[in-house]
Amino acid sequence: MIVGGAGAFPFDFSVPGGSVPCAGVTVVGVYPTHRRRGILTSMMRAQLDAAHERGEPIAALWASDERIYGRYGYGLASLVGEIDLPRPNGEFVAPVKDPGTVRYVEPDDVPKTLGPIWEHVFRERPGMFGRSTEWWKSRLVEDPPQWRRGAGPRRFVVVELDGSVEGYATYRHDPKWEGGMADAGKVAVGEVLARSLEAEMALWRYLLDIEWSGAVSARLLPLDHPLFWILAQPRRMSMRVGDGLWVRLLDVGAALSARSYSAPGAIVLRVADDFCSWNAGRWKLEDGVAKKTRAEADLACDVAALGSVYLGGFTFAQLVRGGRVEELTRGAAARADAVFRTDVLPWCPETF
Repeated sequence: MIVGGAGAFPFDFSVPGGSVPCAGVTVVGVYPTHRRRGILTSMMRAQLDAAHERGEPIAALWASDERIYGRYGYGLASLVGEIDLPRPNGEFVAPVKDPGTVRYVEPDDVPKTLGPIWEHVFRERPGMFGRSTEWWKSRLVEDPPQWRRGAGPRRFVVVELDGSVEGYATYRHDPKWEGGMADAGKVAVGEVLARSLEAEMALWRYLLDIEWSGAVSARLLPLDHPLFWILAQPRRMSMRVGDGLWVRLLDVGAALSARSYSAPGAIVLRVADDFCSWNAGRWKLEDGVAKKTRAEADLACDVAALGSVYLGGFTFAQLVRGGRVEELTRGAAARADAVFRTDVLPWCPETF
């Protein structure tokens, strides 16, 4: 009798300055009749061991219950926001200079038309995963009625600037007529990705101007989203913040050596990892390479805390203040933050 299960997608996952193989953990669960028997721990043991043997330096997941995964070495690595913006408050600080041409894309053309835009943003944003043609078809194009929750079908649009596709948006429109008014509906935005700010502004202008709608909603937005600076009334978004990706370093040396860094300097980390003991010990990060060392440590943390800073979503200084990192050498947190600093926050536009 099967009483539990866990899966993992083999992702190419973006990190600062590059990408790494990643176990995209999903569909983890145990029957309620078999709780508290160690089944989840056994599954995590088998899953992380298998990912490590496959040479995947990290694992990532979206946590349905954030209390669970810390004990298996996952750290909160990003935050996401959810907005509901009334259309009357959708005015921009400055008008869109070039609205370009916005046109629909037929579902069969989605992978080849939208895919290059995703790949462009993938190279710029930590926290994203590579999408195959099959993923586009099964997760984005396929759209049975039971997924729509009463709204219309998923729409795909692109914006063309100077004849080139520079961005895309996916959304659903749920028009409603109530009390003799046509503004009771909503536009639910799925994704807006673009090569440039100009293209992104043109797409949001299009979405906010769709009629038979009183509001535009979106979820899984990064906290450094340009809407904060585009909108004349950003407060009206009523952004609500929640946890995003959780990241687990399966091979500390390979993971730290796979990403880029913003400043020179050597940092020695004393890492505790009870679940994947091969990670435990002191690691020296210097010139972009992490190796085991006998040198005295500058900072001490567990592997979950290291997962929190890995993509650039949080800083060592924040974790020191939160009691998750111990500063053993004066000023070490500030030095480490200068090394690990990223220009953009990690973001994954889709759950898995």
